[in-house]
Amino acid sequence: MPGMDEVLAARRAARAARGQVRTNVVAVFILILFLVGGIAVTAATQNPFWLFVGVLVGVLLSQSPKIAKQWERAVVLRLGKYTGLHGPGLFWITPFVETVSIYIDQRVVTTSFAAEETLTSDTVPVNVDAVLFWMVHDSEKAALEVQDYTQAVSWAAQTGLRDIIGRTSLSELLRGRERIEAELQALIDQRSNPWGVTVQSVEMRDIVIPASLQDAMSREAQASREKSARIILGQAEVEIAQLFFEAAKSYQNNPTALHLRAMNILYEGLKEKGALMLVPSTAVESMGLGGLMGAAAIRQQSLSEGSALAGPPAV
Repeated sequence: MPGMDEVLAARRAARAARGQVRTNVVAVFILILFLVGGIAVTAATQNPFWLFVGVLVGVLLSQSPKIAKQWERAVVLRLGKYTGLHGPGLFWITPFVETVSIYIDQRVVTTSFAAEETLTSDTVPVNVDAVLFWMVHDSEKAALEVQDYTQAVSWAAQTGLRDIIGRTSLSELLRGRERIEAELQALIDQRSNPWGVTVQSVEMRDIVIPASLQDAMSREAQASREKSARIILGQAEVEIAQLFFEAAKSYQNNPTALHLRAMNILYEGLKEKGALMLVPSTAVESMGLGGLMGAAAIRQQSLSEGSALAGPPAV
């Protein structure tokens, strides 16, 4: 909900729009002109009656000139009846017969609105904060068809937001912001068009959900990511098993290739200095590593015995 400062600022803007806080240089000039003239005639004739006349005429005529800014249109009433729009710039009215009821601002206006503790279709309380961009396209309707068009647009936006939230689930609210903004814009525009107001866009700034629900959604997302990781790992294992199966077919009818692969495995494991490799007995039997390793052991033993028979080197 808007704070006190925002409410006071809105009220000051509304008073200024209605002409209650406006400075009219032409009216001040006319008043000073007749006041100076009355003082001059009074000084010349020594009769204060002319000063009274000057002040009276100055006050009366100073009510006639009005000024509307470039983006404003003034709604003029004659004895309570609508006569037309005036402005921008300087225009004149008949004092005490015609009045300016309101100045319509035709610029784009931004209005912030919110829906607090509103239940979604799946009964989740949410707080939604949004901004409405709108403008008056028909000043006559804005002045005659609704009492306070700015307040009416604000309430229409808030009720429309609550209506859409009540028909939308939480997941749709979090993922489909663009669709909800377009739907909300169309709904507010439909309600405000009879007032001469058109909505340009609606933007949702923030969606706040309860802290407990945020924790639950975080755990759910974490579990979903872990599930995806496990599935990917299982798929990788299946692909590796299929590749091993194809490789086994190639080695099944080609013992030479199998022995070469076994030698390559031993080489890869022993090429580093000081490496120690443990070979399972099943691998020794299935891949023929026993013969290779035995031959390597016999050769190593014969080399050792030959060194021992040679004796110590001659001095």
